[in-house]
Amino acid sequence: MFPFTLEEYQVRLAKTKERMSEKGIDVLLLTDPANMNYLSGYNGWCFYVHQMLVVLIDEDQPIWIGRGMDANVAKQTTWLMHERIIPYPDDYVQSDDRHPMDFIAKVLADIGQGNRRIGVELDTYYYTAKAHERLTQRLADARFVDATNLVNYVRIIKSDMEIHYMKCAGKIAAKAMYAGMNAINAGARESDVVAAIYHAQIAGTEEFGGDYPAIVPLLPSGVKTSAPHITWSDQRYPSEDTVIIELAGCYQRYHAPLARTVTIGKPQQRVVDVAKIAVEGLNEVLAWMKPGVTCEEVEAVWRKTIGRYGLEKEARIGYSAGLNYPPDWGEHTASIRKGDKTVLQANMTFHIIPGMWYDDFGVEISESVRVTENGCELLCDFPRQLLTNDPNASAS
Repeated sequence: MFPFTLEEYQVRLAKTKERMSEKGIDVLLLTDPANMNYLSGYNGWCFYVHQMLVVLIDEDQPIWIGRGMDANVAKQTTWLMHERIIPYPDDYVQSDDRHPMDFIAKVLADIGQGNRRIGVELDTYYYTAKAHERLTQRLADARFVDATNLVNYVRIIKSDMEIHYMKCAGKIAAKAMYAGMNAINAGARESDVVAAIYHAQIAGTEEFGGDYPAIVPLLPSGVKTSAPHITWSDQRYPSEDTVIIELAGCYQRYHAPLARTVTIGKPQQRVVDVAKIAVEGLNEVLAWMKPGVTCEEVEAVWRKTIGRYGLEKEARIGYSAGLNYPPDWGEHTASIRKGDKTVLQANMTFHIIPGMWYDDFGVEISESVRVTENGCELLCDFPRQLLTNDPNASAS
């Protein structure tokens, strides 16, 4: 059972070929596992070795080329005919003498693609400098062009089924956030809190189980909340502390990220104050988001809101998110920031995360949203406020 119909995969492929044609690309070589999944359904923890989906402008099906032991993954998860699945021998894996791109180059040459205009994803995590060097050496008659994010921009507008999967992910994210919040108490170990979050992320709901998210739970506490991408340790929480939880639910590789700030004991007044401003700015941003406005116009609403309180933020406050694999759930396309003139369209999805970080503390309160026909809707259902486990303290 594939997560999407064959017709949907074919529509995606057709849109990709339209972009290839616009850029004069005859052969598109994809190494980003999210893009491979998007066009073919390919889904496995195989991206630590070299693999590739080959899209030919004049052929109806892509070709998968990868490690021999992963060929059955391609046969079991993709809609490709088995003759379009080409494995390479295992002595190409992490070898000093040969490289998987040597094999791939020979395949391309043998099928008459060695002198065409070839697009490669130069700025992905999975296409190394060595890979590009070996491929271009072996295909000296080809013309190589950068096709980074070509498929990503096809992915930016979601289908109704993709939105459904992201809403499922949103339910998992809320469940995981409750699990983390309830586990954070004075004396609890950070690692035990993360264990509770992971259990909720993978167990999912009664209706559907969860998948592994592209990013691990981020759980800075105390002064470490000034550094948003710190994970966790085995330290125990003190009687008063501030903890940021950033996580995502994941279903069918689609993500709904969510961040909240939790305090143990009485919250610091500065945390309360910044959280109020962040929530106010987030509310105004969400009220402004709708088709026809640009990413930079959305960011300007946030900047104006926090500016009323004398605050500034240099970093972007959101980005397109959805289908992905480690190490990122972002789609590397539109960003909610000054200068990004991407026009919002219905069924674009974003993680809006207007975090505020200072030298010794930080606050994060985020939402995953879908742009609708006349506004936006939340993908997660969770209280949008500073959270505290001290019944005597007000965090509102």
